[in-house]
Amino acid sequence: MPDPAILRYGGVPGYVYLWLLTVIAFFLFGTRVLSYVRVLVRARPEPRWDHVGQRIGLVITNVLGQRRLLDEPLIGLAHLIIFWSFVVYATTFFWSLIRGLIPTFAIQYPDEVPSVALLVQTLGILGVIALVVAAVRRYFFAPVSLERSRDATVILILIALVLLSSLAGSGFRALAAGEQSWHTPGGACAVLFASLGGNHVRAPMLYLGTWWLHMITVLGFLAYLPYSKHLHLLASPFGVFFASLNPGKLPAASEGAARLEEFTWRELFNGLACAECGRCDRACPNFLSGYSFSPKQLIHQVKEFVRAQSDSSASNSKRLLGDVLRPEDIWACTTCASCMERCPVFNEHIPLVIEMRRKLVCEGEVQPRLQEVFTNLTRYGNSFGQPPRARAKWAEGLNSKLKDSRKESAEYLWFVGDYASFDPRVQPVSRSFAHLLAHAGVDAGILYEGEQNSGTDVRRAGEEGLFEVLMQKNQASLAKAHAQKIVTTDPHSYHALKQEYRLCNGRNIASILHHTELLDDLIRTGKLSISKKLDLTATYHDPCYLGRYNGIYDPPRRVLSALGVKLLEMPRNRDKAYCCGAGGGRIWMEDPPGIKERPAENRLREAALLPGVKIIVVSCPKDLVMFQDALKTSGLQGKLSVKDIAELAEEAVAA
Repeated sequence: MPDPAILRYGGVPGYVYLWLLTVIAFFLFGTRVLSYVRVLVRARPEPRWDHVGQRIGLVITNVLGQRRLLDEPLIGLAHLIIFWSFVVYATTFFWSLIRGLIPTFAIQYPDEVPSVALLVQTLGILGVIALVVAAVRRYFFAPVSLERSRDATVILILIALVLLSSLAGSGFRALAAGEQSWHTPGGACAVLFASLGGNHVRAPMLYLGTWWLHMITVLGFLAYLPYSKHLHLLASPFGVFFASLNPGKLPAASEGAARLEEFTWRELFNGLACAECGRCDRACPNFLSGYSFSPKQLIHQVKEFVRAQSDSSASNSKRLLGDVLRPEDIWACTTCASCMERCPVFNEHIPLVIEMRRKLVCEGEVQPRLQEVFTNLTRYGNSFGQPPRARAKWAEGLNSKLKDSRKESAEYLWFVGDYASFDPRVQPVSRSFAHLLAHAGVDAGILYEGEQNSGTDVRRAGEEGLFEVLMQKNQASLAKAHAQKIVTTDPHSYHALKQEYRLCNGRNIASILHHTELLDDLIRTGKLSISKKLDLTATYHDPCYLGRYNGIYDPPRRVLSALGVKLLEMPRNRDKAYCCGAGGGRIWMEDPPGIKERPAENRLREAALLPGVKIIVVSCPKDLVMFQDALKTSGLQGKLSVKDIAELAEEAVAA
């Protein structure tokens, strides 16, 4: 076969044209990438170089293995094939490019190496099939938030051209060598071309044409990539490598962010890594309910913001918050982390939201109802505005009085939480759990008026200073507590105590348990005896701050099994569980007008569709409140009831 780089075209060797095209493509590519780097350098620093081995592991499983995409088997497999086709074709392209730029280099072209040629041809065939699957899905069966944009069409066409031009070249090479055969993809292409009238005489010239088409397409693709939505092909591996190793961790304390210099480089990098696949929107409870918030649009606007800054020769004073994103969009987020759990490139939506909420709080742009809660927390240490001495009134009349852990020694300190202490809908659950502790002979105490709101939702509502005050007051009480273990019925308090509090070294608590973990342990060790199995069918709702944030999925299910409950799982369960809509301070905020259906109503309808299910079991006070309210507005009262797992356990024990 003739060497495309040595042949002369108009009297000029092919490698001269190849050099010219390469310089132009790399110049356009490098100029654009460098403009993005300059923008990121202007942002706040954020160290992400720790635990390199763990980060490499993330890249292996989530970039090379595409783990998060494979939960949708068909399109996930198609994307995996397209990805590996892209990797192999990019490798062989640069191999061909070096060989073409330096004709005296004593190496073969990749399609001249049989094993390499077979790999490329096989992946080419599979890649074309996968592209067809992806195109059919996008243009005929597109899920929510997967757009049919012109840019997406251009990228699909370019990838198809890259694969098809290479496959055609393999076919013409085989035809020229008289190697028509169904045993290899290249030979099969040669058979096809021969059936269409091709012959070995014209095959070499056709091979030259497809070789140049392939090289020009790839170089054009390279130049276009940093300007397109598929910039994520370059940026996403870095996004995964620099992902948070503790996704529930919030940004370091700051006064918030609105302008470029106030965000960290990693927060801005989210936009460059985004694949715009819409998986975050399809998991977001508020987006699906019709709120103005869209996690995909949040990251897209960050991308456009970075692009606008990179296109400007001078520093741009435009604000991301206010000029691009509206405050109501930022307040809509429940911080449930569904978007981050589903994102295949590990974008971090919640830190962006928190940074902008902090800025809104600093600037006084807070809903009146939320501001009232902040005031209550500042004055009384609870969100209900009740006097501190009323915190333990729910415990009056218990057969076994709970100790005051500040004064008496107890095995467990029960951190009760605001809703479990003050909300009359949740107080019966608190009493049920107290009865269970007494029945099992567990030595437990509470902090009485020494307990404050844990501050988890306060922090996620952007009031970092108030969170610090609440944490310090609770730490002071915890330091006085005569207990080595903490238990709580509130997943939000559980997360704060376990993940965010810096317990005093002198009084470090040995273990922090959610009540489902403790009940599971008491039942398994025989300390809590079940008098009668419950003959009922139920479903279980995984709280966001117990499940996605802390990975507690099995203990509550084991408890339900031990109680004799037949458990039917909702389609969205465990790490894919749908949020009730309470988190991130949303339980303290008014719903905007025009929403289709509140998240809690949607979740109840999902539960009601399960055959024979009459009870949705919860293990979070906020879930109980949200679902009981939603029963009234969804028309499901009398068809479905909401029970905390402690109430069911007490029923089985008391029987």
